[in-house]
Amino acid sequence: MTVALDKTKNQRLVHSGMSWQQFKLLQESFADSPGIRLAYYKGQVEILTLSPDHESISRMIAFLLCQYFLNKNIEFNPLGSFTQEKEQEVSAQVDESFAIGSSTATKPDLVVEVIFTSGSDRFLERYKVLGVPEVWFWEDGLFRLYRLRESGYDRIERSEILPDLDINLLTRCVMMASKLEGLKVFQQEIDRA
Repeated sequence: MTVALDKTKNQRLVHSGMSWQQFKLLQESFADSPGIRLAYYKGQVEILTLSPDHESISRMIAFLLCQYFLNKNIEFNPLGSFTQEKEQEVSAQVDESFAIGSSTATKPDLVVEVIFTSGSDRFLERYKVLGVPEVWFWEDGLFRLYRLRESGYDRIERSEILPDLDINLLTRCVMMASKLEGLKVFQQEIDRA
């Protein structure tokens, strides 16, 4: 079966009943396909194409967070969209991720997902298996933050990893039509804080 994917908008295809070995072969076949993400969890494979709008928001969030880390003198490692896996169980390629407190750590403390299609509950299950302490979703112009507890993820109003970060300011700056203006306003506001 051949399916044409439109990279000008986010599209999501899901296939169930695939083994880990089959997934790894599929993953290899998409290795040189920019703008396509693959995920695996409990035999279900998800293929997602990413739109320019998706990538623009994702990168803007990363720029603003890096600006925040610089301003607050917080050591970090921007891990980007690398694939995180737990062999035979889960594979997830995130939108943005950061190890906080170290410039060399490769396990993320924070994952940010930009959602244009449904699926934040699926993501939380994957990240629970991977042990990611904090997950943020950007969906419909708002952030939803989650913190991993013993029983799973709890919704939180303020980041526990970055407790001084004003999420409303971050949201406002991501939404600005001018990315340059968003970066300038964010810098001015965190300088005042």
